[in-house]
Amino acid sequence: MCTSFPDLRRLRQFIAVAEAGNVTAAAKSLHISQQALSSSVQQLEKELGATLFNRDGRRLTLTRAGRLLLAEGRPLLAAARTVAERVEQTANDVEEVFVIGHTPALSGVEAYTRLEPAIDAFPRLSFTFRQLYPDQLVGALLDGSVQLGLRRGVVPTDELSTAVVGYDRVRLALPSDHRLAGLPAVGIGELAGERIALWAPPGSSYYSDFLMGACRRAGFEPDYVVSRVQGSATVAAPLTTGGIAFVTAPAGPAMGGRVTVTELEPPLLVGAQALWQRHTSSAVRDVLLAQV
Repeated sequence: MCTSFPDLRRLRQFIAVAEAGNVTAAAKSLHISQQALSSSVQQLEKELGATLFNRDGRRLTLTRAGRLLLAEGRPLLAAARTVAERVEQTANDVEEVFVIGHTPALSGVEAYTRLEPAIDAFPRLSFTFRQLYPDQLVGALLDGSVQLGLRRGVVPTDELSTAVVGYDRVRLALPSDHRLAGLPAVGIGELAGERIALWAPPGSSYYSDFLMGACRRAGFEPDYVVSRVQGSATVAAPLTTGGIAFVTAPAGPAMGGRVTVTELEPPLLVGAQALWQRHTSSAVRDVLLAQV
């Protein structure tokens, strides 16, 4: 049974070797000698009682234990960095700012609504909301520049902890002069032959895949266009695409009356997922999760 813990410096060096695939490139990126790096990895293997690499000359491939350490080591390093930064800030009386990242599919208003109980619970804490695309959001969470992420859909990940924090009803945003705009509700089957506005192509976005799947279950292959205006309010998509957008905004007029949001039948719900660094604690996050 292993009773030692991995040295964080050696863990960082192991990850560099694993990502580079060889000691030479990793040593160069870390600005240390190849000999020192090889010795560090060997010492880590000794500490853990596990062979981490299969060695074939200069070529290195991860063993099963190595793949596990790589997957678990990344979030562990990220958490250690975050803890060190928080301790330093506290020691120097630096005002803490809690940063929330959210993807474009989840508006700033919706993100604020989710966090409002925590904002009310910590009146002396500063909060900052940032809109980020999904890949940027994950990177910002791992490097600690964002403390909590919110995105549409329920996407599994091994690098971060996640929780579903609620579901929102999906509606349709249409140009106000569209033939379907005057209806109190539109059946999803009525979208056959209509152009659907997306913010990312299918295959690169869980939310896009979710919406396209809903159309296919209704019996038609959707015709879609990716909006050329990114980062704006989702209800604005019909103005630049001429298409129909799936939104979670309330029903009624939008964009100065140029867009109409109407109900979708049958009801379609999409989840909102929270993401955060593993191995970290947060009183703000605890308040959010307590609302679920």
